[in-house]
Amino acid sequence: MIVKKLHFVIDNSKNGLSFKKKIYKNYINSTPKKSDVIVVLGGDGFMLQTLKKYKKFNKPFYGMNIGTFGFLMNKFKLKNMQKSIADSKIVSISPLSAKVKTRTNKIINLLAINEISLLRQSRQTASLSILSKKKTIIKKLISDGVIISTPAGSTAYNLSVHGPILSLNSKKIAVTPISPFRPRRWKGKILQSKTLIKVVNLNIVKRPVSVVADNLEVRNIRHVIIKTDNSIKFKLLYDKNNSLTKKIKLEQIKKQI
Repeated sequence: MIVKKLHFVIDNSKNGLSFKKKIYKNYINSTPKKSDVIVVLGGDGFMLQTLKKYKKFNKPFYGMNIGTFGFLMNKFKLKNMQKSIADSKIVSISPLSAKVKTRTNKIINLLAINEISLLRQSRQTASLSILSKKKTIIKKLISDGVIISTPAGSTAYNLSVHGPILSLNSKKIAVTPISPFRPRRWKGKILQSKTLIKVVNLNIVKRPVSVVADNLEVRNIRHVIIKTDNSIKFKLLYDKNNSLTKKIKLEQIKKQI
């Protein structure tokens, strides 16, 4: 890959502001349209926001971690940045799309790169039905909610609620309950990525539920229809010794120990 022009997107955190001066002192900040690569400085949450915000430019993204975890990011480096980016490897990932219908029958479309979470809004547990076209995945789930995760997001919130870790090329999605009360032993399900999933709130008045797509929330929903949107490909760049595939495999090993 030939890398000459870079566009920098830097988190406005205290940490980000200190790095911004160093970056602009050493590199020219091209416009997103004219750049070869969009360089993102921040943490995982900021990276997810930036991917969606700059999707229209159809550029590869190279993340550098100045946040907390940085699972989606590379290590920060100031010297030889263009060479590091030129030597990096591309990983293409497709997001989940969600068509949300609210209690007032408003339709809202969302994108999620990591996961779509349905969460209870009150002290009452959520009462959900999960369907795949005409098939019922689970008729009635009483829980704090449920997560539908992509392979890229399977090591994030999904893993914290004991969901499965999915290989990046698995073409699967994970459906994982959050603190299931009934049925207690339901561990969730792994489905083909092409599966169309519908999650219905069975008690809209007494048990309100919200939908969160990565970091964007919609409250008081009736139902949500979720599918993998293969028409969208986010191109992420990783250093040779820091690939997303390698990171996921390491998490799989840790889980088995």
